Amino acid sequence: MLRLLWCCILSLMLVPAFATERIESVRIWPSPDSTRVVFDLTGKAQYRLLSQNRQTVELEIANIQSPSLGKMSGESELVKDIKVKRLPGNRGILLQVELSRAAREKAFTLPPSDRYGHRLVLDLADVQAEQAAAVPPPPRSQRAGGRDIVIAIDAGHGGHDPGAVGPKGTYEKHVTMAVSEKLQALINKEPGFKAVLTRTSDYYIYPSKRPDLARNKQADLLVSVHADAVTNRNAHGASVWVLSLRRATTEVGRMLEQTEQHSELLGGVAEVIKDSANERYLAQTVLDLSMNHSMTTGFEVAKRVLAEMGQVTHLHKKEPQAASLGVLKAPDIPSILVETGYISNPTEEQKLKSASHQQKLANAIFRALKQHFTDTPPADSWLAQRQGAAPVNRAATQNTTSRVANTASTPGTASQQPVMQPRPAPVIAGPRVATSAATGPSVHTVKRGETLSGLAKQYGLPMSVLRSHNKLKSDNIQVGQVLRIPN
Repeated sequence: MLRLLWCCILSLMLVPAFATERIESVRIWPSPDSTRVVFDLTGKAQYRLLSQNRQTVELEIANIQSPSLGKMSGESELVKDIKVKRLPGNRGILLQVELSRAAREKAFTLPPSDRYGHRLVLDLADVQAEQAAAVPPPPRSQRAGGRDIVIAIDAGHGGHDPGAVGPKGTYEKHVTMAVSEKLQALINKEPGFKAVLTRTSDYYIYPSKRPDLARNKQADLLVSVHADAVTNRNAHGASVWVLSLRRATTEVGRMLEQTEQHSELLGGVAEVIKDSANERYLAQTVLDLSMNHSMTTGFEVAKRVLAEMGQVTHLHKKEPQAASLGVLKAPDIPSILVETGYISNPTEEQKLKSASHQQKLANAIFRALKQHFTDTPPADSWLAQRQGAAPVNRAATQNTTSRVANTASTPGTASQQPVMQPRPAPVIAGPRVATSAATGPSVHTVKRGETLSGLAKQYGLPMSVLRSHNKLKSDNIQVGQVLRIPN
């Protein structure tokens, strides 16, 4: 009898040690091409992922006995229902996630963080949405007189990733979405411009996928909006980041390894080139030229954004900063990341969640983007063709402004903003341009790293004049090409 009693006591001691965990809540986070299901647990899950068919995903959790799912929040078109039942022999529970269509599943656990405890995460990739996204984008839509300039706006974070959280609980993802929507509205009101959002509501997109979304939209520029945070709550001010040379070189190498993308990189030329070695060499050349152009452009835009934002908020860094960030990985798309301020600073947090301050930030970014593309519009854009029909002589204006650049200007309206002087690209932006005087020779031989926009600045000319004077059909120039420079 005593032996039986000890066995019962021992079994009671062992069961709680193994099966005392429970599911506290379930959170569903949808996005256009995937859904994340998060099970909040009291302890780390001992789980096994099963998949009987592509529309039912099963998870066995050995150290949970309660069949309760707790509080559920969120919904997704992909997830029809979540069921739970006990497994026989006290082997735990079985979670059954029923789907409306086929999906690829992945499960993993996450340790406790500042906001959450132990989590079991089930990621469901929508196969149908992935197949639709794999279709090559249609040709750029043209309208009479040229196409719109497309600017992709990326609202940082989203969904289960709130980003930084301010002292009073303000989420970075809400600030970035508000500023992005205001910027989109301003751009879409401007003739010749079109803005697209990488995310249109509160869902998560992997940072590495955001440039791909911009590329699918055939964007001329990617602007990623964020709000900074550090442990030092006194830190404050905005900053702008551009692609680092190391990151760009790495991404060029990756794109070259993906030979199926060569046709996309080379356009119609790939149909003529049959030799894979020559195709790779040409792809390398195209990517090098594209990277030089995008990094120079990104730095120029970043400088303009900082100049405009400095009129509405304090600048933490007055020069563009280079970083190896996932959202800035595209060597073929000029990209900048705008840190609108420090949400970790109590005073700046209050400003960042203010609609009026958000609008000021959006206005500043918009003025910088409009100024940049007005000065250097893409060759096939409506803006460039309108300027070609009625060219404006900016050379005299630039020569005049260079003489008065040191004169202090009063902050205020857009017409009173500091004049951005032509200058060679910095080291972090990769390419360099020659620094000969704008009154130099009547011809110029293109050197490695030089771009049409850089030469236009060097000689104090608008790109449209340099393009039309040389009868160029695009902004692409080649090493060794001789350009005629109008007096």
